[in-house]
Amino acid sequence: MRLAAIGVFALLLAACQPGGGASVPGDAQDTAAFSGIAPDETIRFVGTEPFWGGQRKGESLTYTTPENPQGSDIFIKRFAGRGGLSLSGKLGGKPFDMTITPGACSDGMSDRSYPFAASLLIGENALQGCAWTDRQSFTGPKAP
Repeated sequence: MRLAAIGVFALLLAACQPGGGASVPGDAQDTAAFSGIAPDETIRFVGTEPFWGGQRKGESLTYTTPENPQGSDIFIKRFAGRGGLSLSGKLGGKPFDMTITPGACSDGMSDRSYPFAASLLIGENALQGCAWTDRQSFTGPKAP
C-alpha cells in the first residue's frame, strides 16, 4: 500500500507541470530541477477537511492541526524534482511526505487563490491543500 501511495505522489509531481503534464516540444530533454521556490524561501501550507497547516523554513517544518495548534517540529529533506518540490521527514514515527507543485489552488473555504498545490502523505493518510511563499503569496483577503 505504501509503495502505491508513493507512486501516486510521484505521478502527481510529474503531472503538475505547466501545460497540465502534456508533452511539450523539447521537454524530454529538460532535466532542470524545479526552481520556482528558492531554497531560502519560507513555504506555508494549509488544508481543510480535516484542517491542517504549517510552514517550512530551512530544514525545519512545523505541522499544525486544531488539536495541536503550536505544531510539531520535524527535520525535513528538500528535493527539487522536475515539476515541484518534495519535503520528506518523520512525524510521530510515521513517514511524512509532502509535494508542492505550481498551479492555482483553492482551499474551498475562503476567497483566496494560492499559487501552489500541496499533497501530503503521513503514513498512509493522504491530505490535499494549498501553499504559498513570502515571494509568491496568495491573492484574496488577508483574514478570511
